[in-house]
Amino acid sequence: MEQIKLSDIQIRNNLAPGDLGYIAYIHGDLYAKECNYGLKFEAYVLESLKEFALSYHADKDKVWICEHKGKIIGCLVAQHREEQLQFRYFILAPAYRSIGLGKFLMHEFIRFVQQKNIKHAYLWTTEDQHTATALYERFGFQMTAEKSSDHFGKAIRERRYDLIITE
Repeated sequence: MEQIKLSDIQIRNNLAPGDLGYIAYIHGDLYAKECNYGLKFEAYVLESLKEFALSYHADKDKVWICEHKGKIIGCLVAQHREEQLQFRYFILAPAYRSIGLGKFLMHEFIRFVQQKNIKHAYLWTTEDQHTATALYERFGFQMTAEKSSDHFGKAIRERRYDLIITE
């Protein structure tokens, strides 16, 4: 199998037709295989992507669409929410994990937060996402809330992580 390097990945910051559909697809497909999430989860992602698409503002939001050989292999979205920024849709195909891409995207997100002078960012994840949660915590996010959820096709706990930027 080919050894993939971070330098092999192209990252673009513009949304193109089909991107949001593919983001929904990769979430539905990958998390069904890895976490046993059901169709209800994919519907949840589609609903939130619709909301994002309708409120998307290129000056306030940012996307990182990761591609390898012309195929989307992951993404991250920063969505403005009044004075806050929501970290969303962070996902990488399994073959592209452990090459530093996740860490690179986290640095890019933090840089964007600083450029926009945002003081508060947050994200929602689940108790299943141990590797991602460890990465969030390394970058200063702290768990601030937890709740039961039925959006995933199985009983699960959602967790909110907040990042407060101080100067």
